[in-house]
Amino acid sequence: MTTHYTGTTTQATLQFATALSRKTDTEAATRDLADAILMQIGTAPIDLVFVFFSAHHASKATMISTMLQKALRAKVCLGCSGEGVIAGSQEIETAAALTVWVACLPDVKLTPLQISVSQLQDQIRMPGWPEPGIEDTTFLLLADPFSTPMQEVLSLINERYPHAKVGGGLAGGGQDSGENRLLLNDQSYDGGVVGVQLTGPITVRTVTSQGCRPIGERFVVTRAEQNLIYELGGVSALKRLQDVFESMEGVQRSDAHRALHLGIVIDEHGSHFERGDFLVRNLIGADQQAGAVAIGDVVQEGQTVQFHLRDAKSASDDLHVCLASDRAKHHAPPLGALLFSCCGRGEGLFGQPHHDIGVVQERLGPIPTAGFFAQGEIGSVGGRNFLHGYTASVVIFSEPDS
Repeated sequence: MTTHYTGTTTQATLQFATALSRKTDTEAATRDLADAILMQIGTAPIDLVFVFFSAHHASKATMISTMLQKALRAKVCLGCSGEGVIAGSQEIETAAALTVWVACLPDVKLTPLQISVSQLQDQIRMPGWPEPGIEDTTFLLLADPFSTPMQEVLSLINERYPHAKVGGGLAGGGQDSGENRLLLNDQSYDGGVVGVQLTGPITVRTVTSQGCRPIGERFVVTRAEQNLIYELGGVSALKRLQDVFESMEGVQRSDAHRALHLGIVIDEHGSHFERGDFLVRNLIGADQQAGAVAIGDVVQEGQTVQFHLRDAKSASDDLHVCLASDRAKHHAPPLGALLFSCCGRGEGLFGQPHHDIGVVQERLGPIPTAGFFAQGEIGSVGGRNFLHGYTASVVIFSEPDS
């Protein structure tokens, strides 16, 4: 199949481009993409490359990175395998696909990063990472879910770099440890984390759409232990959950059995809480005898929580609102974007293809955008960085706001 040219943007000195190939021959696809990118970029030196590929190409990951480095001569090249590939205006969920996204970022400092985790000693090693204390900086990370305790990695980054933004996703396509692929420059890895730090004259924003809407009342956690909530507002948590179910109509109630979550307020100092103030976590079980519910995170007594419902309409509305809100806050137009979308979204959730990328293009314009369907998405909520599920995490690049 032919290579799709999916566009380039230039403004001032920043330049972005992306291209997509659906060829099954990895070498031919990579060569076509390098040619397509060079045709768009011309002679401008390429600073940053992201490459995302379906499982069909995973066994030839080293070839992809070697060929791209030779052809594009980028300062930093990152990539990974995914459950599906996103590029231009398309989301390719099951077929073979390979996309390359590039950025020319004059005067922006790029630092390639890697993290390895020793499974025996449970140690997180971060060689070459910058000293703590940096102010305005962005980390873009790609990680293997089988080998990396990403929640712990992000906690460490939040602690070391409290003002940093982090975006990215967990690689996919593989069914077991060692089957996913990560790329850093001309090297291929089957575990750990690869990434890049950006500092300098560029604005990089992360927009995290958790795809839920709050339902029912808000409660203060009055008794909890680790990830078990025993009481909400002095009443059994399970009783509160049952009350929420009973307040719903028939279709909504059947949706809630599959898609009910709990939102935890990030900043308790707010006077009112709305979309974006909650960290949404899965409900993973209930203890009938103790009247407790279990969620996919640690909860503390005194925190404010609210049940949330995730369905196609909520997820679509949330992405529209999050992107529109971000766009309204910033004067400089978006020039390029990366999209990390959960593999639980896509056509399976929305009943139609290309939903998330369609919303991104509608809200941000037809800018060069690429990404993949991930096994977990990294993005900020309430000024802190978290690992999410069922989320669309968008990284937006623009000139600094004047």
